[in-house]
This record gives sequence, structure tokens and C-alpha cells, in this order.
Amino acid sequence: MCGIIGIASNKSVSMNIINSLKKLEYRGYDSAGLATLNNNEINEKKCSGRVEQLEKILFKTSAEGNLGIGHVRWATHGVPNTINAHPHSTEIVSVVHNGIIENSNDLKKQLELKGLKFKSQTDTEVITLLLTNELKTHQPFDAVHKTLKQLKGSFALGIIFKNFKDIIIGARRGSPLAVGYSKDENYLGSDSYALKTMTNKISYLDDGDICVLTKDNVSFYDVKKNKINKEVFILSDDKNVSDKGDYKNFMSKEIFEQPITAKNCIHEYVDKIRDDINFYNFPIKPQSINKIVLVGCGTAYHSCLVAKYWFEAFTSLNVETDIASEFRYRNVRFNKNNLYLFVSQSGETADTAAALDLCKKNGIKTCSIVNVVESSIARNSDWVLPIHAGPEIGVASTKAFIGQMLVIYMLCLKIADLRGDMKKKDYQKKISNIKKLPELLERCLKVEDKIQLIAKDFLDSKGSMFLGRGSSFPIALEGALKLKELSYLHAEGYPAGEMKHGPLALIENGLPVIVIAPHDKYFHKTVSNMQEVIARGGKILLITDSNENIVNENIRFKIDLPLVEESLSPFLFTIPLQLLAYHVALLKKCDIDKPRNLAKSVTVE
Repeated sequence: MCGIIGIASNKSVSMNIINSLKKLEYRGYDSAGLATLNNNEINEKKCSGRVEQLEKILFKTSAEGNLGIGHVRWATHGVPNTINAHPHSTEIVSVVHNGIIENSNDLKKQLELKGLKFKSQTDTEVITLLLTNELKTHQPFDAVHKTLKQLKGSFALGIIFKNFKDIIIGARRGSPLAVGYSKDENYLGSDSYALKTMTNKISYLDDGDICVLTKDNVSFYDVKKNKINKEVFILSDDKNVSDKGDYKNFMSKEIFEQPITAKNCIHEYVDKIRDDINFYNFPIKPQSINKIVLVGCGTAYHSCLVAKYWFEAFTSLNVETDIASEFRYRNVRFNKNNLYLFVSQSGETADTAAALDLCKKNGIKTCSIVNVVESSIARNSDWVLPIHAGPEIGVASTKAFIGQMLVIYMLCLKIADLRGDMKKKDYQKKISNIKKLPELLERCLKVEDKIQLIAKDFLDSKGSMFLGRGSSFPIALEGALKLKELSYLHAEGYPAGEMKHGPLALIENGLPVIVIAPHDKYFHKTVSNMQEVIARGGKILLITDSNENIVNENIRFKIDLPLVEESLSPFLFTIPLQLLAYHVALLKKCDIDKPRNLAKSVTVE
């Protein structure tokens, strides 16, 4: 969840580190810092708060040096303050770290018995002091290797040394780490996005790898210290990614990009001439699949929940969904005839990556549905289905959610066709409807003006409730999550039919209740549940595509969406909920692209 940058160059690196840290801000953080090496001295600068504050510090007292590391920290061990910010340095070594050292308390006690003193509350300082101790008798590479053997947990590390002015050492276990190449400069970074402004040539460390960077060379080593070669990837050029254009923030831009990103995704997978969906290289024959298991976290998990309804509707397969952080600790009964689908925007989500790794260790076939094809989850999967949404900068996912659902929906249809679970004419009719989706999403975005008025009703409420049935239930969960993420207001999503089993006790006069009611087989039951809420004073926002005249003076607002076939309604009904969360947060003057306490790429457990 933190961000690392390292640069070895033939010129001053501090401002390039600052610029790269700004690129990593989307990951979420609460403090920032850097360390450079100049005249055999480690020059450390850090602060709580934003990178802009760190930049102001540098303007007052510069940090010259041709070698340096930088970091944006999302607090785990220790409160967000200057002392706990990274880097953590002694006189001879400086370290930046992503991840969690699980045995840090035991190591700290051992180091304190040796007379070493700790300045911070962090687990990272344990690494710094272990290295300081090892450097008394070993050269940097061996000192790092011996230190890593003592650590339990996950980490990505960037390390510089006072007495070795030319090298940065990086190491990875669990948390992602990339290396970038350029003339007279080489780079270390948490992800390719931070390095993209400086280079498009990237390699990725695997678990257990160590790399040694100088300005002219990069060497890689495996866990046994054997020198290894790494594939170099050439990244695509996304010039418009970091430009908000005329939008106030990235999230609004990404919400309004969804018709375009959906069109791009459909273009990648749908054969317009043959009315077919092009998925190749299945890791397991669709006819042999016994069960589909979908695994994800947060918004990605909600896309899995929607997919469960689709797979059950269109195929004869058994379907399970699992939250990744639960899946990895359960005593799962693996079956080689099951297909395990792992959904992640970043492709670096720690719990999802660990769940994938568990499947790999048990010889199970895996598929990842990701937005970053160079990510760890993508590289470790047997089969990768990119969502083609383009980089998503806003922490609260929008276009990636639509992209995840779209790819899974098309995969579901393809599997249904290949297994003979769906008639060919029905399959081609659904493909025809998929092609209309971008234009329908465009029409849904036109409800924004009305949503802006509705948003004012949420400012003084102590909470809200989102209700839906069938595949609208996961959309209710997602709508509530978006409101929580962006506006910091309490919100809950429920199956509408569960109201009378407890949640109805929460309804009181004036409580905003969002009812998601597409004109599907659940429609009249959902309306009945809505009446139960109205009878108890709830203030209703009804979102529907039905043209039935539902008259009730206690429906405060009604949002009308284009009528669409039942299976596509989750896509359309997501849009007004995204806009609602966005405009409530805007009215509350929240930091929309970087909500408090949250991170874009959740790389710690």
C-alpha cells in the first residue's frame, strides 16, 4: 500500500524522486520521505502529510546526490508522523520498505539486548538495525541476504549504503517491486506507473529475488544468491493517463470514461463479424469444469458476487464466491476440475495474490481478471483476461469495476456456449446486446444533474441504506461501499428481502434509503420491500428502469434509467450510485481521489 522509488544516476536525483512519489500518491499514504547519498553521507528528509510538504522541505534544505531512495507510507506499525515516516536510517544505511515484518517484536527485543536503540514505532526500523549490525562484518549484498533470512512476513525493500556510493539494493518477498532501465540511469519502483515518466523498459522481481542497481547496470539474484536473467517488458504509452483534462479530479474523469473503456473492452473480445466472443487458451476445457470459484477483495469481490448470478443463470455449473482474505486461511477442498478466477484491479492485492499462490501450490488451474497485465497476479496465473480499462488513478474503483464485470460476463457467456448450456440464438442475442452497452452507459451518465440535487439529502443524515434483490444486491453493496469510501458516511447494503429480519429496526424518519429496482423478476417484491421502508419513515431514492407508475408521496426522488435486459442491469445501475457517492463527497469537500486511510493497491494483509 506504500510506494517505493529508487534512482541511481549520473546527476542529482532528488527532484526526480519527488516527481515519482507524486505518481505513487494514488496508492494511498499519510507520510513521505527520501534519502540521498552525497559525499559519503546519507541525507534524509521526511514528513507527515503530502509529498508537497516534502517538496517544500527540499526547497529550504536541498538533498543533493546522484543516488537516492524515496517512499510514501501508509501507516501500519506506528502512527503517521515524521519519526515513523520512511526512510529509516542509521549512520551507515537507509531503508524504505513496503509490507509487514511479522516477527518484528521478537527481532526488536534481540537487537535491544545488543544495545541498539530504536527511534520509531515501525517494524521497518528492525530491518535497518539488522543491516547495520550485519554490515560490521559483511559487504552490502551479503548483509542484505543474511538480514532477509531473519525476516518473516512480506516486504519490498530499497536500500542505500553510506560507504558504497554507487549501489541501490532492492529485494522482494510478497510485495511487488519493479526495475526500470535508461541511459546513465536505472530505477527501482513499487510499480511501473511510477517509473513510466522516466522509462518504458521494465523488469519485475519475483519472490525471493534481490537486485543490485548502479547507474550503468542492474544485476538480479535468486534466493540462493545465484545470478539470474530477467525479461524486459516494453510498456505501452498512455499519455493521457495523468491528465485530468477539464475534470475536477481523476474519479470524475474515470466515471465518465466508462462508455469508452467498455467499448474498448468489447472491441478486444467480441468478434463483430461472427457474433462470437474470442477467448482462447482456456487452462481447463470448459466442458470439464466442475465448479467456478471467484475470489476477490472489496469492489472486486462485489464483481464476483454479481458473476455468481450470471453463472447460475446461464450455465449448469456450481459457483462459489470467496473473499480472498478468508479463502487463504480456510481449509479449502481443492479440485483440479474447478476453475479459480482471481479478480483484482491492480493485480497486486496481497490477499488475492496469496490466495492465488495457494491454488498454484496445490496444482490448481487459475485465471486472473486484472487491469494491469504486468502485475504479480497476472504473471502468476495460468490464464490472464485483461479488462482494458486503462490505468485507474482514483483510489475508489469505478471504471475497473465495470470492466471486471464486463469481462466476467463475456467469459460466462462463452463458457455457457462451449458447454452447450445456452442456445446459440440466445448466445448471439446477448452478444448483440453487449454491443449496445457503451451507448446505454452514456445515457446513464446524463442523470448527473439530478444526482447533484439528491446528494444534499445525505449531508445531515447519520447513515443510509442500499437495497436490492438478485444481482442488484451486490450493486447495493458496491453503492454503499462507494459512499463510505468517498464521503466517510455510514452506509450499508442489504438484500431487500432481508429487511424484516433485522435491518428494518434501523429505519427511522428521514433515513435515506436507496432502492435498486430494475424491471426484472424481483421487481414487484422489491417494491413491496420499499413500501415497508416507507411505512417507517424512510426517505426513498428509487432507481429503476421500469415504466410502471409507482405512485407514493414518500418517494423523495426517482431516477429513471434505460430499460435493458435483466442480465445487463448491474452495469447501468452502478452509474448513478458512483455519481451519488462522488457528489456527496464533493459537497463535504472530501479528498475524492485519495480518501483517508485507504490505498489503491493493497499490498499488505
